[in-house]
Amino acid sequence: MSRLSGTAVIFDLDGTLVDSEPNYYEAGRRTLAEHGVPDFTWADHQRYVGISTRETVTRWKSLYGLRASVAELLADKNRRYLELARTATRVYPEMRKFVELLAGEGVPMAVASGSSPEAIDAILAGTGLDAYLRTTVSADEIPHGKPAPDVFLEAARRLGARPADCVVLEDAAPGAAAAHAAGMRCIAVPYVAAQADAPEFARAGLLLRGGQEEFTARTAHEWLLRGAG
Repeated sequence: MSRLSGTAVIFDLDGTLVDSEPNYYEAGRRTLAEHGVPDFTWADHQRYVGISTRETVTRWKSLYGLRASVAELLADKNRRYLELARTATRVYPEMRKFVELLAGEGVPMAVASGSSPEAIDAILAGTGLDAYLRTTVSADEIPHGKPAPDVFLEAARRLGARPADCVVLEDAAPGAAAAHAAGMRCIAVPYVAAQADAPEFARAGLLLRGGQEEFTARTAHEWLLRGAG
């Protein structure tokens, strides 16, 4: 019997399991350029890390006064993103090790993401993570995206786990807030180093201020074991 029996782990996808932000940026840059905004920068993009694609394009429509509908913008960005996601998504090596370690111990796992179901499926299939992560929830499937707890609570429901028994891995402040609101413990691995001091991260059970450079499968696993003891 696994020492982690009774524990379930829920992974955010973008920026946590995989380094997909460059693809999101490129998809967003191309979409905005087509709609008359030619100077969207990486710094601009970082402001939207951790919120859903629908929320992002809704904000763009207002901010840039775009004529296209939210639905059109969403479809444009998702189409471009999927083309990139299928062929050019990198899994963080220590995250892959962690997933494989948990799978070997029979720990129930899920992905809960602000991305569309199609994007989640494309990334997991393209990276081979679908062999381990078969339970997925998209923010498109629930009433409210992060920082609301809905996506994590739905993941717990699909896993048949109590929220108090779930541990969330997150890279963004809205996701850390969502985990706290769901009554779940959180391992925070900030994608944007400058956001490590965000109050949302202060409530994480394990905060790795150095982000992915500091994260190791062993550190996370040992932390889980201490909490299960």
